[in-house]
Amino acid sequence: MRMRVNWIILVALVFTIASTSALAQQPIVIKFSHVVASDAPKGKAAEYFKRLVEERTKGAVKVEVYHNSVLFKDGEEVEALQLGSVQMLAPTPGKFGPMGVREFEVLDFPFLFDNIDEEHKVTQAPIGKRMLKMLESKGIVGLAFWDNGFKEMTSNKPIRRPEDFKGQKIRIQSSKVIDAQMRALGAIPQVMGFGEVYQALQTGVVDGQENPTSNVFQSKLYEVQKYLTMSDHGYHGYAVIANKKFWDGLPPNVRATLEGAMKETTDYFNRIAKQENDDALEGIRRAGRTEIVTLSADERRAWKRMLMKVHAEMGEKVGKDLLKSIYDETGFDPNKL
Repeated sequence: MRMRVNWIILVALVFTIASTSALAQQPIVIKFSHVVASDAPKGKAAEYFKRLVEERTKGAVKVEVYHNSVLFKDGEEVEALQLGSVQMLAPTPGKFGPMGVREFEVLDFPFLFDNIDEEHKVTQAPIGKRMLKMLESKGIVGLAFWDNGFKEMTSNKPIRRPEDFKGQKIRIQSSKVIDAQMRALGAIPQVMGFGEVYQALQTGVVDGQENPTSNVFQSKLYEVQKYLTMSDHGYHGYAVIANKKFWDGLPPNVRATLEGAMKETTDYFNRIAKQENDDALEGIRRAGRTEIVTLSADERRAWKRMLMKVHAEMGEKVGKDLLKSIYDETGFDPNKL
């Protein structure tokens, strides 16, 4: 009887050890969700990060990338991350305004930067790092900024001067600053998830939208828009974020590997973004369905002058000190237009 009991105990012990070992070998799973196409710069960068992480951890970490809002829609994803339903996102910075981190909406200010180098002086430098740190009180770890260049306008009527916006229904992402921008131009802003934009343009629910050319091309928005105005009127980028509880709970060596992979992925994204936008513009031109409008220096200046009222109106809400620090870093003076 005693031998039988010992044998049962031994079998149970072996089973427990085997089960524990099997559990220990289960990979850490990171669900990385985003709302654009897989072949847009953000989609390519997410896949690049996945490859680096899985190679360097030898499969101990598995990154599942979900493109095109297949997991969560535009308006749902940040809350999903806070709840732990997804571990990583790369939303536009304006998404953090409604949750109480209004400082991020400064990146939605029109004509804040004139070129990529100015963007990088802010997002890839101490100012950007301080901004990412602000997210921790919301249960979010800010990992990086991916700079996707500038937004252009598309519409079914040519837009050259500010008065051309009057009465147009323009799709925007959720942002008080972008809302103020469109109202300053005389347009009617319509908040809408990116995944809904194609159909809304196709059916006339909205007349136009703003995005970098890579998003316009990869999501085929040019099929349902007659004009593309190369306005470069606003920064377009992404803040790569993670659920803080998940991130802090990772083994230190795994977290260090992910941080290294994210740094390399950020360099990769920022390196390809301009070329991707240039290639997309050429793709739109070749398709022959959309007329490309190039602003003259005077037309662009008219846009700038009209939209400086947004800087004055929204500066207090995002923090005047933050806005001034960006002006100082880039050498921008709104009084000299």
